[in-house]
Amino acid sequence: DFNERCAQCSDVNWGLTDGDRFYCRSCHNVTERTREVVNTDFISNTRIQTISKRLRKQEKTDGGYEWYVCEGFQLILKKQAEALESLGVSPQMKDEILCNFWKCYLQKSKQAYCHRPAGETVKALSVCDSSTDVDSEPESPSLLHLLSLSESEGDLQTDCSFASSMSKVSESTSVCSGSVDGSLYLMKNQKEKLRMTMPMTLSFCYMALLWLREPMTLSDLLRFVVEGHIPYLNVFQHFPEKMKLCGLDLKIFCVESWPVYEEVYNKMLELAEFLELPRFPDITDSCFLHPDMLCMKYLMEANLPDELHNWTCRVVKKICIGEVDFLTLVPGNKSMRKVKYDVLAAAVIVVVLKLLFLLDDHYEWLLSDFAEERNKNNKEGGLYFEFKKWYKVIKHSLDVEQKKLDEERAKYLWRCEKPLFYSAKKKAKVLKRRQMVVNLQNQFGKLSGSVQPAEKPNPSSFQLSWSEENTDGSCFHGHSLKGILQENLLTAMNPVYWLCTVKLCTEKMCGHVAHYREVDFPQSYHFVLRLFSFLLRIQPSYIHDEVCVIEHKLFNKKLYKKPKYNTGLRK
Repeated sequence: DFNERCAQCSDVNWGLTDGDRFYCRSCHNVTERTREVVNTDFISNTRIQTISKRLRKQEKTDGGYEWYVCEGFQLILKKQAEALESLGVSPQMKDEILCNFWKCYLQKSKQAYCHRPAGETVKALSVCDSSTDVDSEPESPSLLHLLSLSESEGDLQTDCSFASSMSKVSESTSVCSGSVDGSLYLMKNQKEKLRMTMPMTLSFCYMALLWLREPMTLSDLLRFVVEGHIPYLNVFQHFPEKMKLCGLDLKIFCVESWPVYEEVYNKMLELAEFLELPRFPDITDSCFLHPDMLCMKYLMEANLPDELHNWTCRVVKKICIGEVDFLTLVPGNKSMRKVKYDVLAAAVIVVVLKLLFLLDDHYEWLLSDFAEERNKNNKEGGLYFEFKKWYKVIKHSLDVEQKKLDEERAKYLWRCEKPLFYSAKKKAKVLKRRQMVVNLQNQFGKLSGSVQPAEKPNPSSFQLSWSEENTDGSCFHGHSLKGILQENLLTAMNPVYWLCTVKLCTEKMCGHVAHYREVDFPQSYHFVLRLFSFLLRIQPSYIHDEVCVIEHKLFNKKLYKKPKYNTGLRK
């Protein structure tokens, strides 16, 4: 009976939300108009669980309402998606891609959009029976309206009898939990696949970014988390006030460690396979995640000559790591090697530096002295690249930035700014105590003369920036490599190239294809690894692994060359 056109997309395709408001199924626009009267006399043999909004069961003691762990994680995903959108990511990520991934996860993990398994008293939430409107499909409008994530209203619609049984089980357990299923959530079988955790929220975000081929690597995502641009640490303080957290809820949502690259990446692979996702969109040479593109970015950030990009492209082409089939993720394909795009690009640059400079603590300094002499006698104006001068400039900047990062991490307050109180009676007391603590900290800070914390820096894709306009000669982008290449041949003169490892490790339990210890390798090589490990915020051993793999592909024929037997001797 509502035939007006949508003000946003001019389409006539309306559905009903939990609050009896009309929403457009085409663009998910929610109108102010509501359906006040619902006549179900004409419907026969049909079970309608919910048309009007189901009021949450109010607790008499603290005024909170029943909520489930998956609701908390969904709220966190919404906050993270909004933060990524503010950083320039396409809105399609939140409203379409991430929404569909989350719905699929809830369904496959039997938490929503499914029938409760027979014979199991309390295992999963069931929302398939309770639809949002009379003639709705199993689909749901969008992440914003999927489970109603506004801070003032809405929850994941569940069977009332199931919710009451959950309450009884929760009350019978001795462990305190603010959510209905918080205690049961941690009591589940450890072998159960992909139980939702805080690092998995970042795996969801990265999977959506990768599906859209957004110009943001996993290392960028984790760095934005550490810098506070993406909610992750203490994100539960953004929960609605009536979503009470206590006991085991804090163990689920409270994070007291920085996200780890390997953990987030591996969970993303498991998640893509668990959801049975199809082949991801192709990573072509025009995508930001292609090695040629990322090598250009990291060469600029590492303040290396632009001419090195020609060499990185040659290496990428030589070992076929720029092919679409190699770069594109195919979930569940065990035969294909999974690509870490940022680590791969950094490793290619390291291999090129080894090809040209050897990085054995001797050869690179000889080349640097040779380039320095040519620069003194150079009258043409173009400068030759000096490795020694580059090393000094980068080391100074790297030490300053690393010290700043270590100090920020050491000073980080893991306790959230918003005080947590579990009872309305104690709210005033907790707020007063918190205010006293803040006042004392400010007074002691003034007496000790401590510097006030600086404002959060604006997000940037580059951590180190270099400008050719600087007169101090600290920018090496335009420097030439002719000083280390044969005249008129432009080939790398390095007949004594050394391999990081002769044989790759095949032990799966090891976790690395090669072992890395700083004392076993030249300091120049370790310095280059340290530079890129800082830029990517990962351990140098992971870049070393990728370097070893690239070297074995590059020198495969020489490494695995079969010996030629002399037939005369055999006779």
